[in-house]
Amino acid sequence: MCFSATASFTAAGIIGAIGVVTLTRARNPRELPLAAAPLLFALQQATEGLLWLQLPLAPEGAISTGLTLVYLLFSNVFWPVYAPLAVFLIEPSAARRRPMAVGLAAGTCVAAYLLWTILALPHGALIRGGHIIYVTQTRQHILVAAGYIAAVSLPLLASSQRTVVILGAIVFAGCAIAYAFYWEGFVSVWCFFAAGASGVIVFHFEKQRRARLLAARI
Repeated sequence: MCFSATASFTAAGIIGAIGVVTLTRARNPRELPLAAAPLLFALQQATEGLLWLQLPLAPEGAISTGLTLVYLLFSNVFWPVYAPLAVFLIEPSAARRRPMAVGLAAGTCVAAYLLWTILALPHGALIRGGHIIYVTQTRQHILVAAGYIAAVSLPLLASSQRTVVILGAIVFAGCAIAYAFYWEGFVSVWCFFAAGASGVIVFHFEKQRRARLLAARI
């Protein structure tokens, strides 16, 4: 989260509870990656909450460095691959899976590049203006950001399932707003919107559960 340790830990608790619910609603193994997304978001936000507490004490210490690395791996490397893959696995339409596969390929390329920048170049985190700023040596950030946004949102928007499309719209709007108004804190701020979209995920699985119950009565 982007505003404080309290905001991060509160969000982690709420989203974690949502994640437990979504996992209980998943009935097909192919649904598990999407169902697990809120729990993974909760873990990511808890990591940033710890970073909020640690940075004022020892900004260049081992704990701050480790927490920064974990958060960057989550936000920069994990999600550009995981998000399109999770949606690809639950998509029933072969025609719609094709653009999702393109998004997955784009996300893999972006993730590989960002992983290289994290491992090979200096990086760090600092608190500025009420946000945690993640400092990396990413070059051509506009192209990278465009590829990132495409990977985490366009496959969702291509879904044949309305709730997944709504999820994609929220993620895309969050990315666009974060990029336009909070560029320095982009990595942290957009996850605020994406984590909020976890509520749509639980609605998606609840809707499917009710559909199964209705079908069983017919």
